Amino acid sequence: MSVTEMFSGIQGCLSADQDVREDIRKVVQGLEQTAREILTVLQSVHQASGFKDIPSKCQRGRELFCTVRSHLGDLKTKFPAEQYYRFHEHWRFVLQRLAFLAAFVVYLESETLVTREEVTQILGIEVNREKGFHLDIEDYLSGVLTMASELSRLAVNSVTAGDYSRPLRISNFINELDSGFRLLNLKNDPLRKRYDGLKYDVKKIEEVVYDLSIRGLAREPGSGGEE
Repeated sequence: MSVTEMFSGIQGCLSADQDVREDIRKVVQGLEQTAREILTVLQSVHQASGFKDIPSKCQRGRELFCTVRSHLGDLKTKFPAEQYYRFHEHWRFVLQRLAFLAAFVVYLESETLVTREEVTQILGIEVNREKGFHLDIEDYLSGVLTMASELSRLAVNSVTAGDYSRPLRISNFINELDSGFRLLNLKNDPLRKRYDGLKYDVKKIEEVVYDLSIRGLAREPGSGGEE
């Protein structure tokens, strides 16, 4: 084989790889658009009137996740299953964002922490890498940490809306979440940096609760009505 033939073959491989990446990018763009739509729906709960419509916002969010499942189903067909990590960087960010959105929906519905298995059910993908397109543990944890930041914002806006018991419930939840993360030996640098941000979320929520306490507005969950 001549040098020219050899490099022609290499160019063919590069072109094929670029075609795959372009197909992936097109699907990911659709995922990103749907993720923005879900985020827009859910972030409306931060408005004073939004607290009354949380169930309907969550329902709308779950409806939009049907589109997400369709996009992810399409994405699976764009590359060989065994090459997941070769192309992972293309969808890693949007998958983390979708994990956050799924976690936020579940929290708003039940004030509980979504499991990795629940996220994969919402997204229509796998838990185990052996089964194909899946949700990495790191991507799941990143989504959970993003939710924590969103909840710190929700705690502040709850006070503005006159919901004084919600920040206490959020505080209890975030403290439990922080305790859970302390059990992990995080060696993933980006994830470790995200976890460092959780400390600030905890502090921010504690300040909200403290302010409510000194104003006599704090009520433990189940202790009675709000003032």
